[in-house]
Order: sequence, then C-alpha cells, then structure tokens
Amino acid sequence: MPKAKSPSTAARAAAISANKPASVFSVDPVVPPVYSQGPVRSFLVSTPTPAVIKKRLIVDVKELYLLAVLLVVSLAVRFYNLSGPNLVVFDEVHFGGFARKYILGKFFMDVHPPLAKMLFAAVGSLGGFDGEFEFKNIGDVFPQSVPYVLMRQFPAVLGIGTVILCYLTLRSSGVRPIVSFITTLLFIVENSNVTISRYILLDSPLVFFIAASVYAWKKFEIQIPFTGPWFASLVATGIALGLAVLSKWVGLFTIAWVGILCVYQLWFIIGDLTVLSKKVVGHFFARGLILLGVPAFLYLFFFAIHFQVLNQEGDGSAFMSSAFRAGLQGNSIPTNINSRVGLGSVVTLRHVDTLGGYLHSHAHFYPTGSKQQQITLYPHLDSNNDWKIEPYNESIPEKFVPLTDGVKIRLVHVNSGRRLHSHDEKPPVSERDWQKEASCYGYEGFEGDANDDFIVEIVDYRSEAGDAQNNVLALKTIFRLKHAMSGNYLFSSEVKLPEWGFQQQEVTTASQGLRGLTHWYIETNHNDLLADEEKEYINYPKLSLWQKVAESHARMWKINQGLTDHHNWQSSPYSWPLLLRGINYWVHDNKQVYFLGNAVVWWSVSVSIVVFFIHTAISVLKWHLGQTVAESKDVFSFNHHVFSYALGWLLHYAPFFIMGRQLFLHHYLPALYFGILVLGHTLEIFTGYLVSRSKVLHKLSYVVVTILVALSAVFYLQYSSLIYGAPWTKAQCTNSKALSGWDFDCNAFHENLADYSAVSSSSSPEATAAKETPFVKNEVAHEEQTVSKVEDEQKEQEEPVEESVVPPFEEEGTANAEEVSVADDQEIPQSD
Repeated sequence: MPKAKSPSTAARAAAISANKPASVFSVDPVVPPVYSQGPVRSFLVSTPTPAVIKKRLIVDVKELYLLAVLLVVSLAVRFYNLSGPNLVVFDEVHFGGFARKYILGKFFMDVHPPLAKMLFAAVGSLGGFDGEFEFKNIGDVFPQSVPYVLMRQFPAVLGIGTVILCYLTLRSSGVRPIVSFITTLLFIVENSNVTISRYILLDSPLVFFIAASVYAWKKFEIQIPFTGPWFASLVATGIALGLAVLSKWVGLFTIAWVGILCVYQLWFIIGDLTVLSKKVVGHFFARGLILLGVPAFLYLFFFAIHFQVLNQEGDGSAFMSSAFRAGLQGNSIPTNINSRVGLGSVVTLRHVDTLGGYLHSHAHFYPTGSKQQQITLYPHLDSNNDWKIEPYNESIPEKFVPLTDGVKIRLVHVNSGRRLHSHDEKPPVSERDWQKEASCYGYEGFEGDANDDFIVEIVDYRSEAGDAQNNVLALKTIFRLKHAMSGNYLFSSEVKLPEWGFQQQEVTTASQGLRGLTHWYIETNHNDLLADEEKEYINYPKLSLWQKVAESHARMWKINQGLTDHHNWQSSPYSWPLLLRGINYWVHDNKQVYFLGNAVVWWSVSVSIVVFFIHTAISVLKWHLGQTVAESKDVFSFNHHVFSYALGWLLHYAPFFIMGRQLFLHHYLPALYFGILVLGHTLEIFTGYLVSRSKVLHKLSYVVVTILVALSAVFYLQYSSLIYGAPWTKAQCTNSKALSGWDFDCNAFHENLADYSAVSSSSSPEATAAKETPFVKNEVAHEEQTVSKVEDEQKEQEEPVEESVVPPFEEEGTANAEEVSVADDQEIPQSD
C-alpha cells in the first residue's frame, strides 16, 4: 500500500492545488449565499463577500484570449464590406438626413431623443461631411464627399462594444468563462444585431447603452456598499441609463428595470439585520438620487445642446409654436406687435391647442351644406388671415375702445368683406351632432345678421395675470368666441378638409368637445385709432430650456401616437419571439437587405425564457407545499440572475402589446438582448449543475452546446446575403424560406451567381437605380415614410402658393395620424 501523506504534506498539496490556476472550463464563479441567524429566523446577508468580487470582476489572463477571439470574430462579422451597398438603405434616409441637419443647424422634428443622431452628426462632421447630400431617397448613391462608411463604422464599433459587454455581464453575474464565451459567440452571429450594426440607424447605439446599463448594474450588485467602486458603478449605471433613454424612449423601460431591481434589493437589505437603519436610508437616497438624477441631468443637458445646435428655421419648425419658432434664426414670426386690441383692430387669430395656424378664409366655397365661403385654419402668414373687429350692431367708434371680456363683436374678413358666420348646418366633414358649420357670409351692402354675432370670453387661467384677464391683449390673452345665437364656440380639431378645401384644417362651432380646442389668441394687431405713443409693443417671450423641452416632448408624443396606419412590414408583438417575419430594408440591383433574426439563437432564447417561467412556477408550488427550494448555490444564483434578466426581457417586450402605433420586429431587439443573457445562464446551469453528477452527461452537454453554436453559425452564413446585400440566387433564396412569413423577395435575385459579374461590368448607377424593385422603394421605410411626406409638404409651405392653384398643406404638427407617421424604430422619425 502506498504510504499515507503526513498532514503537512497533504496541506502543502492542497495549497498547491488551490493556487493552481483554474481553466476556463473549471473555474467556479458562484459562491454560496451567506445566511445569519436572527432572534426569530435566519436571514440572507446582503453585503457581497470579497470572494464574489474576486471571482467575477478579475479577468484571468486566459480569459483575455477568449476576449481577443470575440473581438476578432465580431470585427470580421460587423465590419465586413461596410462600403456596400454604396446607396442609402432603409432608415438611413432619416437618420442620415437628421445628421445632415445637425451639421447645417436646421431645426427638424423627430419622435426620438437627440443623442444617437447627434453622435452620427459628429462622426460625419469629423469625416468631412458638409451636409450637401440630402439622404433624400432609399437607393440614392452616396457621392465621394459623404463619409458614409465612417458613419456606418460608428454603429459597427458600438455593436462590437455590445459583444464585449455581453461577455463581461455574464461573467459578472456568475457564468463561467467558457459559457460566457459560447453565449457571446451566439450573440455575434445573431443576424438582426449584425444588420443593425451596419447601417446609420438608432438601434445599435440603443442596444449598446442598454447593455452598458446592464453591465454597470451587475458590477454594482457585487460591490461592497458605500465604497468607492460601489459609487463608481452606481454612477456608471446612471450615466448609461441616461444615454440609453437619450437614444430612444425605450430606455425608459431600462430605467424601470433598474428601479424594480432596486426595490427588490432593498427588500433584502431591510431584512438583513447586519445592516444599520441609517445605512438602509443611505441605500435609498444614494440609489434614488444617482439613478434618477444623473439620467435627468444628462437628458436636459443633451437637449440643451440639441436646441443650441439646431438654431435655424428648418422643415421641422412648423411642428412648433410661434413662441418656439421666434427663437430660431431666419424665422418669419411677427415682431413688435401692438398689444392693445380694440374695436376697429385688424388682427390675426391663432388657434392654441393645435398647430393648424390662423383663422383663415378665401374665395372658395363649401361644395355641400350652405355652400358659403370656407373657413379654415392656415399655418402661414397670409393676407387672407386678416380679420377686422367691429361692434355687433353699430359702426366702429371714432375713438379707441378696448376689446373686453363679454363684449359682442363681429369679425369681418378683410379681403372678401364677408363676416364670420355660423348657423344650423352640418359641417362639411365632421358629422357630429354637436358641431355646426362655420362659414363666411355676406355680400356688398349687407350689414350682417344675428348669426354673425360672437361673444368674447376671456379664459382667465390661461391668460397672463393682470390686465390680460380683463382686456384682450395680443399674445397675452387666451379667449373663446361664443356664437350668440346657438351658444356654440368657435372650434377646430385636427380634422382636415378634402382637396376642395386644400387639406387645410376644418373650423366649426361646437357645443361639446375638448375645451382647449375652443381657445384662441391674437398674434398680429393693427389699429389706426391708436396714436403711436399709445401703442404698447410686445414680442413672443424667449422660452426657457424647460419650456422648449416640454413643448418638443408634447409634439414628439403626439407624433408617436399618430403612427397608426397599417404598414406592409409591420408585425404584432406576439410574433416576435417566434420570429414569424422580418422587415424589408432595401432591394437594388438584384440584391436585398432583409432584417431577420438568427432563428437558432432567437428560438433558443424563447425556449430558455419559457423554461425559466415553468421552473419558477414549479419552485413556487414546491415552496407553498413546504418543500425547500434553491438549496444549491448554483440554483440560487440561477434564480437570482435569470429573474433579473427575464424581468428585463418582460419590461422591454410586454409594453408593446398596449401600444396602438405601428410596430416592427426591430422593436424586440432590447428584449432579445436580455433574453440572450437568460440563455447564457440556462447554458451555464445545463452544462454545470444539471449534469455535474455524470462525467458522460457533462461532456454530452458540451456536445449539445457545440451543435447549437454550429447551427447558429450555419444559419448566419446561409442568410448572410440578406445582411450584407450580397449576391444570392433565386434557388438559394427559395430553399431558405423556412417560414412563410419570411417574405424576402426571391425574385429580386439572379438565377446564377455568374450573372452578377456580367451585370456589374456593364451597369451604371443610373441604370441600376432604374431596376430597383418598386415595392421596396415605396414601402420599405415605415414610420419615416409619412414623415418624409410631411417634411416635403413643409418645404412647400415655406413659399405659399396662390390658393387658386393649391395652397400648401398645414403645419406638420397639425397632421393627422396618416400624415404624421414618422422614423424606430422614422422608429419620422423611426423605425421607433
């Protein structure tokens, strides 16, 4: 028999074994939870131990090789042929266009916060982009002066950063290096994330900042409270959250995720009897102030830069109020306005709660109803907006008489001589019983009738305090006009008249409806009865940063809510985890870019989440039956971390079920990222704890995981032509359609790969542009399509045409749901 080792020898051997570096397969990053006994019950000690920090934050030298491999592979996948296609793809129409407007300083309107677009503008500016190229149409060829490759490299770099963050996050949450490596490989070849990392889109910055938030939070979880690293991780989490919500409002879901986890952790901290009460209070205030204060500060800071840079009138100005536009260079908003309004004043009346513009009439008549002269709202300065205020039953006095609350007046349209009028006729478009037609009525020599009479009612709570609540003052007084005969109020909503009304905003009188839609104010005012020394001149006040932020967000929210029209490439949230369909980005020159996830990764994520929910239900049932659950440190770690990631998946997915706007597959990407983290922990528990009792099963588990990685890589390669816009054949395309909902256009491709060489040698940009598949050119951009329409109409509005031809469309802000669908996902602005 071999001689037994002495205790000193055994101890020495154990020490040598303990100091021997563990391999990336054998390292165990999970430590058992620590419990302590209290007076009545045991409790979980919430303070992390130094062993946790050492095992999860310090990267072994061998792991650096793994990170190097991930870096090289992700570089190859995401940087491959970024110069192709050398044409505008999908939402590059809008986000490249927004970058251009930042460079030119032209104000625009978008449904998303500014950060990601500002970063694209900064990158383009560093590359020498002067803003001349307009990114006007999908398929436009980039001239050499546009550093589009550099601008595409920016999201590619962020995509690579997200890859590294994925690995580090899994390591920080107790996943072994090899499993973290395998999971990150799956993320690298996830087709949809590769696609969004290659083009000038908001999704790559958004996912990167969400990933940074998750990593910073997981680092924070394992720091000793109130130490320097603890505060640093907390501040880093706040910064990342702020940058995420500044990229897209989806970042609010990430803030909610962190907030819920804060409450979850505080529950255990309060139950930890080793934590003093004053430290519990410290936890509450430190987390609240930093995790809410830092994002709020960053949000306002970048919006301040946004307004500072976009300081000139642009095609988005019409979304904003006159007070907002008055602060933009090159605006046409009236200045030095006589504030004293009285009988005999020639004024323009502006509607308050819509951006339809000014009370307006013109020499065109309703084709139905009374067939009298039309009354509309019109967004531009025009002589047809001028109205003269006269007494209801007498001539204008020779001396100035101020317009006061309760006075009965008539409004005479200066150009036509007809008076504002209402009667018991249905409106031309709105068919509600509580609305009546408003028109202009009269003829030469006609002195008016009782249906021309309106009573001025000052709205005290919306008017400036003081004299403006007694006398009507330009800009300062908000008032209503009550039709004396019917008791209805002059009213306008965002209903548009048909082509015979030049798509201007309908004006009626109403006995019901939102009160704010009956509110008006006077913008311009001329009264010859006042001597120059009696006139009091005012201008729109300069808006504060907070007022600008509030107004812009009201517009952003309204536009976002208006994205309700059906789109050919939209999909329902229930279909996203199953990957039932994708989005057509671009078809040109017999090539196609189609947004589609990697089905192997996508479905594995969905299965992992379902398995966790089943596991949770069984565990809760066992706990209610009095059985012990999560006795193993591995199961405890799995439950804790997968709960947080599954919660993140749910918070970034479930809200879309209650949204009424257009929705697209790319809206699922933030939820998918959390799902991949769930998948990582599922692979960890599968290759570790579940098969730890059998060497055969342990090895077999890695075989299964290897097959999973191989299948994912095969899927990525098979559908890579749809990522990179590379040559593919019709046969390859047809054979690749695993689901009927994968509706990429196989007819777009050549029969043989050799045909591409023949065509490329003889085709010009002009010729290939003519070959672009029409349905893609017309349909592929979703929200952004409508916004483009609105912006084009806005450009026309800059130079109003004669109404006898076709007056331009109203301000963008008044557009209805069809007109205001913006680019999301245009997420105007987008594609979300």
